[in-house]
Amino acid sequence: MPAEDAVEAALQALRHRDLSAADLERRLSGRGFSEEDRAVAVATLQRTGVLDDRRFAELRAAALAGRGAGDALIHHELERAGVESDLVADAVRLLEPESERARRIVDRRGVDARTIRYLASKGFAEESVAAVVDSGVVASGRADELG
Repeated sequence: MPAEDAVEAALQALRHRDLSAADLERRLSGRGFSEEDRAVAVATLQRTGVLDDRRFAELRAAALAGRGAGDALIHHELERAGVESDLVADAVRLLEPESERARRIVDRRGVDARTIRYLASKGFAEESVAAVVDSGVVASGRADELG
């Protein structure tokens, strides 16, 4: 298959949502395109700005944060998508601080053991959870309930 077909297949894959270069490479590989054709397609789309790992990382990080993900989960998801670690760090740095996102969740769900487990499962750092829970416990007067 020629490189033009790989570019067309890549554009088709990007039509519905943004992908990282590594994710796009995997998709093209799965469709049977040669390594050379995949490289040409990825380079062409990067050069034209259609494929941009920085943009992907920033948008994906914001979407994950908006759905209640902590920094660790966001890091994991972006690295799993093949985004370079410096771009991952930059994207996370642009987000609202993790402690503020955790505070909103605690405000919505209340301060209890289930909320603490929820935050931990969503990739929030122990320090963020502890700070938010401590402030919520003090504010609610429930210090003896959580031990």
